[in-house]
Amino acid sequence: MTMIVSLNRLFLGMVALFALAGTAAAEPAVFDFNRDFYPFYPSLIQWNKSNVPFTPPQTCGQCHQQQYQEWNGSVHSLAFLDPVYQGELNKAVKAVGHDITRQCEGCHSAAGMVTGEIKGPGLAGLSPMALSGVSCDICHSVSGVTHWQTPSHEPENGSLILTTGGQDKPVKRGPFKPSPECGGGFHDCEQTSFHLKADLCASCHQVYHYDSHFPLEATYNEWKHGPYAQLDILCQDCHMVDMKTFREAADTFRKPARGEYRHYFNGANYLLTYLSAGAAKKTGDQQLAKRLMAQYDMAVERLKSAAELDVEPVYRNGGLAELRVRVKNVRAGHNLPTSLTNVRQMWLEVTARDEKGELLLSSGTVQPDGTLPDDARLFNSDGMGKDFHFAVDPWVVTSFSRHDTIPPRGYKDVFYGLTPPAGVKQVSLEVKLRYRQADQKVAEALLGAVPKDMDLKAIYGLDKVPQLPIVDMVVKTVAVRVRK
Repeated sequence: MTMIVSLNRLFLGMVALFALAGTAAAEPAVFDFNRDFYPFYPSLIQWNKSNVPFTPPQTCGQCHQQQYQEWNGSVHSLAFLDPVYQGELNKAVKAVGHDITRQCEGCHSAAGMVTGEIKGPGLAGLSPMALSGVSCDICHSVSGVTHWQTPSHEPENGSLILTTGGQDKPVKRGPFKPSPECGGGFHDCEQTSFHLKADLCASCHQVYHYDSHFPLEATYNEWKHGPYAQLDILCQDCHMVDMKTFREAADTFRKPARGEYRHYFNGANYLLTYLSAGAAKKTGDQQLAKRLMAQYDMAVERLKSAAELDVEPVYRNGGLAELRVRVKNVRAGHNLPTSLTNVRQMWLEVTARDEKGELLLSSGTVQPDGTLPDDARLFNSDGMGKDFHFAVDPWVVTSFSRHDTIPPRGYKDVFYGLTPPAGVKQVSLEVKLRYRQADQKVAEALLGAVPKDMDLKAIYGLDKVPQLPIVDMVVKTVAVRVRK
């Protein structure tokens, strides 16, 4: 009898063990989500389709002239036309196919993607609505977000719900309680809770790998995990205002008044607005060119307002041994730089000379072909693929081997060894914090890959890819003694 009981216990124990093993095998993956919930996957946009079509921005501009003029010339208006984006999209379609690149199209032209009008890279044959990128009706048709349902359970890859209206009448949504006259009979108006939150922007300013769900761009998380979020200064408070208001919000954490908000959506992409201004001049649209150059000036000024440098000598045994350069993020509410940090370049250029002008130290000087030397101290990221080898393309990058950006109100210290030769009493230093959109060779590859219907010479007047313009965010000159 004892043996029978023991065998029964052994049998029951094995059953329990197999049951536990089965339960463990059935546990959800790290990135568990309902793929059927997202019909445009890997774009996470949802569309409540109805009889109401998307409204082109030109129609909105008939009643909302100021807002339209501010938007027309912003990077939102250029999101789909951007030649760098189109070159990347063209490369991506060839590498992984259009089903995957819908992820990009969902944020660069949501209306064109969900309606099926956009079938790949290029501009030919597309409607004004599709070409308008992130237009009025995209943001003002948002009826909800699905951030918790995403693979990462965070905002990513366009986790928005678009609802253009009921069965027959458009509905436009915004942050404030509408007046009875709102819409003038053309559309209904609704107030939402999220148009005054960073959650609205987060959906497209968090770009995750389509399969591995790695955050290639984490601007929202950089902000949310920093002091500006804690003090209720949002994306809109810095990027939808003029420069004076931006500086005040960034410096004092004062929220702008309702009348101070504008539809500028200005950031750091000065290259796109500069190229587009040249294109507008070629077509004879001087007013658009003027607005684009105003956006360019704002972007450059924003970059020049974002950081500060401290330069200090380090002495050992009474003699100069090192230089400490502290790079401070003083006004960006997210990391510096942000966006696709494995593409962006922010770096230090340092030169040191003696009293006679003889060069003692040089680091980070751009080479004749536009590339940076190996000794350049960069603040950005290095991407790598699943094979753990270096990678740049966003459909390949699944992690960072190096991630070296500066958090809001944070800093990074860089040290340079410097021991001047005998007889030198004083060293003159020039330290620059420099920025450009991308590595020169990356830019050449992307602009060289634009679709055939985008003739860079005809549109922008470019015979070849020029050296990318560089913004000197901070320039500091300091004289230091060799002996303490």
